[in-house]
Amino acid sequence: MSLPGREESLAAPGKRWTEVLVAAALALCVAILGGLATDIGPWYRALNKPAFQPPDWLFGPAWTLIYALITAAAVKAWRAAGDRRGRQWIVGLFGFNLTLNVLWSLLFFSARRPDWAMFEVVFLWASIAALIWTIYPRSKSAAWLLVPYLSWVTFASLLNMAIVQLNPSLGR
Repeated sequence: MSLPGREESLAAPGKRWTEVLVAAALALCVAILGGLATDIGPWYRALNKPAFQPPDWLFGPAWTLIYALITAAAVKAWRAAGDRRGRQWIVGLFGFNLTLNVLWSLLFFSARRPDWAMFEVVFLWASIAALIWTIYPRSKSAAWLLVPYLSWVTFASLLNMAIVQLNPSLGR
């Protein structure tokens, strides 16, 4: 025998974990796709890079932390969305952003077109800013969790621009 509403309260923790697991699985998929597109082979090693480029080993831990923060922000934003339409909007924005995230890696590393990636990163950056702007009114903490992502992509944009400038023959 159960009390009215008791199943709902018992199901809520499981549902809350489901949201976290789904968000984490999606972030992991994006990280794997981006990682598969990122070839640190002879082509990349031969590029002239600016003095401010961090060591290659730093990118993995940085992106791992960023994807963890994106996951936490997505879950918080989802929970704060309020209704189905709000949640669909949040999912759409995160989905668009993560698609642009993978596209950058495909352009830079797979297509070997840092010049195209430099153009695309403007849209990636804008999608992060749009996420922050959109979710801030409902969840300030979710929005703040995305600030390191925006900061890293800003830095990566400068790095991308420097690589294009230091390698004028790219794209020819």
